[in-house]
Amino acid sequence: MKKFQVVGIGNAVVDVISPSDDSFLDLMGIEKGIMQLVERDRAETLYAAMESRSQLPGGSVANTLAGLGNLGLRTGFIGRVRDDALGKFYAESMEADGTAFVNPPVAGADLPTSRSMIFVSPDGERSMNTYLGISSDVSPDDVPSEVAGDTDIVFLEGYLFDKDKGKAAFETASNLCKQSGGRAGITLSDPFCVDRHRADFRRLVTDVMDYVIGNEAEWLSMYETDDLDDALKQASAVCQTVVCTRSGDDVILLSDGDRMTVPVHRVTPVDATGAGDQFAAGFLYGFSHGRDMASCGRMGCVAAAEVIGHIGPRPEADLKALFANAGLM
Repeated sequence: MKKFQVVGIGNAVVDVISPSDDSFLDLMGIEKGIMQLVERDRAETLYAAMESRSQLPGGSVANTLAGLGNLGLRTGFIGRVRDDALGKFYAESMEADGTAFVNPPVAGADLPTSRSMIFVSPDGERSMNTYLGISSDVSPDDVPSEVAGDTDIVFLEGYLFDKDKGKAAFETASNLCKQSGGRAGITLSDPFCVDRHRADFRRLVTDVMDYVIGNEAEWLSMYETDDLDDALKQASAVCQTVVCTRSGDDVILLSDGDRMTVPVHRVTPVDATGAGDQFAAGFLYGFSHGRDMASCGRMGCVAAAEVIGHIGPRPEADLKALFANAGLM
């Protein structure tokens, strides 16, 4: 038995949340209801202006690992934080949630720990200002062979694909995992990320990945087409398992040339943050247990429905119990 069932590589971002009103947003020049990347000086200004802060460990793949921890899997996270207050908080919080944070906080780093400053308006709108900081500097040096080589599954975050050393870290982790009989996969994360690195993403999907999870916009961007069926056909010709989520529409899964769809039962979302991350958690739970693709997709849909029913990107209910209620256990 391997030490880990799933190891993820992603941005280690602390979500710092503060209530605000529209006059505060106007005063600070914050555009309401969107996510925007900010530079260090701007991040420090906004952080200092936050009142009644609360903070949570965030990041796409880290959220997925939290869902897998909820399901009882042995998980590890590869990511970079500085040895500042937020970095220590992040590492300790991941460990407390049952995920091994395998990289110690970096002492004396030039860049601070990444944070997303989220201002919540009285009407529920979330205005996110994200500073990537040290987390985007993940490199092969951060990938311990005793971690990536001792897991059943590696799960990669497309957001980290913006830097060459991040790409190299992905290949290092994937190769170590596959050499020991494991499987490697990626979430495409964002169509704009795919736009920037299309050729490299295609090569990764073709040459390295055993499974890929993306939404409709990401797959269309990947293969530069308006025809989703054509995009997925191209992907499944070179990758064993291809998954496409489509918001409230049926999920499409292709594995070894077979295609199936999983219906989505629409619910009114309270907060859609984390829906894709928890779909991945449910899917990977089934995938790691050798379940058929339809069951993996249904588990993903159940987990996504749970997380959009409350504020926050991580599950609050017992996902195994929800799977059992859906006849999946």
